[in-house]
Amino acid sequence: MMGLGKTALPDGADTAGAGGLENLPEWDLSDLYPGPGSAELKADIAAVEQRAKAFAASYRGKVADIDGATFGQAIAEFEQICDTLYKILSYGQLVHAGAVSDPEVGRFYQGLSEKGTEVSTETLFFTLEINRLDDDVLAAKMAAPDAAHYASWVRDLRLYQNHQLSDELEQLMHEKEITGGSAWMRLFDETMAALRFPIAGKEMTVTEAMTCMSDRDGDKRREAAKSVGKVLGDNIRLFSLITNTLAKDKEIEDKWRRYPNPLSSRNLANQVEDEVVQALVSAVKDSYPDLAHRYYGLKAKWFGVEKLNYWDRNAPLPDDADRKYSWTEATELVLGAYGRFSPKLATVAQNFFDKPWIDVPARAGKTSGAFAHPVVSSAHPYLLLNYMGKARDVMTLAHELGHGCHQMLAAGQGTLMANTPLTLAETASVFGEMLTFRAMLNDETDPKRRRILLAGKVEDMLNTVVRQIAFHEFERQVHTERRQGELSAERLGAIWMDAQRTSLGPAFTFDEDYQNYWAYIPHFIHSPFYVYAYAFGDCLVNSLYGVYEQGAEGFEDKYLAMLSAGGTLRHKELLAPFGLDASDSAFWKKGIGVVKGFIDELAESF
Repeated sequence: MMGLGKTALPDGADTAGAGGLENLPEWDLSDLYPGPGSAELKADIAAVEQRAKAFAASYRGKVADIDGATFGQAIAEFEQICDTLYKILSYGQLVHAGAVSDPEVGRFYQGLSEKGTEVSTETLFFTLEINRLDDDVLAAKMAAPDAAHYASWVRDLRLYQNHQLSDELEQLMHEKEITGGSAWMRLFDETMAALRFPIAGKEMTVTEAMTCMSDRDGDKRREAAKSVGKVLGDNIRLFSLITNTLAKDKEIEDKWRRYPNPLSSRNLANQVEDEVVQALVSAVKDSYPDLAHRYYGLKAKWFGVEKLNYWDRNAPLPDDADRKYSWTEATELVLGAYGRFSPKLATVAQNFFDKPWIDVPARAGKTSGAFAHPVVSSAHPYLLLNYMGKARDVMTLAHELGHGCHQMLAAGQGTLMANTPLTLAETASVFGEMLTFRAMLNDETDPKRRRILLAGKVEDMLNTVVRQIAFHEFERQVHTERRQGELSAERLGAIWMDAQRTSLGPAFTFDEDYQNYWAYIPHFIHSPFYVYAYAFGDCLVNSLYGVYEQGAEGFEDKYLAMLSAGGTLRHKELLAPFGLDASDSAFWKKGIGVVKGFIDELAESF
């Protein structure tokens, strides 16, 4: 249930400058439960256990025989159980995200996770039995109005029909997940949160260390980069073991579920065709020279050097005043941008600032990066940031707020149908970033400052499009090679370096420390092949924003309707009202063309 977010993108892509930010708001999770030991939480745990057992007693082995009205009632009961269970698990995830290094919190989180597995095992039969129904039998049940309400959920469930195992195997895999993949993910999270990076006489967290790599002081950037490389290198055997184990675990499950390649299960979950993903990947890779190679070549010239060091990739431009934005300035910028586009959207967004739904400050023990957690439809989302005061942090706020608004608007679809595939879940977040960037750029009259804002946006877009496709290629090769045997830390580093050199181009010099940087990226651990969704979302929004700029009639209402649809519609249906089609190669070229246009504008400004 963890929401999408720009979580710890590499080399400072989602973090910003340090210091001077006090009294930043923190979230209050009491809307979910008063506390980890509260009577309310214990009561919900007991109630959902009882309901799950009663549900199993009523329907296990009987799904094929019940009529359509009863089938609809059963799905509604299943949704209510999921709503309560996901609320409990979401609470555990959020408490843990705020204090990853606290062993008591870790035990609490693990306990809830284990209880969640016990409860969900009771109801596991339901989806398995639905997928064993013949098409004509299911169609007869779906004719009932109560069942028809859940048509999109059943449609998506049936996608997995050919990848389903026997009930016994499904239960075994489900129960063992808590000591399998989930345990390795927890080990990664807690290890990363505990690491400290010595920089400028201080022991810094990974978020603080990455922030230093966008510092104005080149010596500090270098010190931070070398410290990150060394500390990751000191722990590289552990991170290599985690990566190899999870890749092998995925290979085993893919084999049993009959997925033809490592990417197949992700594409199915994203409800996007293999050829659409390949068209995106190919379009971005073909554009490497026109995007990253060209921009970083320009940046090297602006710095007066032939080549940039890898720690200078996110360095401020030489004439950047390194402006800090207070939290108040950031909220006014973002809400103002949202409001100029749509007062309705701004009203939804305002909730996150009027109520304690955002955890803003960076602090020791807190998870790095940023995310938006949807929780469940009967509650509300929470946002986590590590706000450090730079323009990139303003963009991160705009991004996560977009997720939060999307999740609130889609909540009306209910817990089973509110969530969107990853590819579409990035739409509102990236669109929110674009609204905020355009507002900042339009309000800036100083040519130098406009150039700095534009360069910052280009770098963010390169991090979102080029870098994420490079990560995708790294993952693809790692998972492919892992099927031939375990990969050494050296081989993992070599694959990483090849992907970085190919994508970033000849404008950079790298040293051996950089080969360890793959190790801290959480998406590789938590969500294999997640990363292409960022590029998908960015290019999609570039095309979508072009329709908006052209003054398309009724754009605001169509946009809000798209977000409110949640997971009930697929990408072709969602984009059709805007005249867009992601299966058309021109769609991706148009999105990439926006980034090229910004680079052209920058080149002309120097």
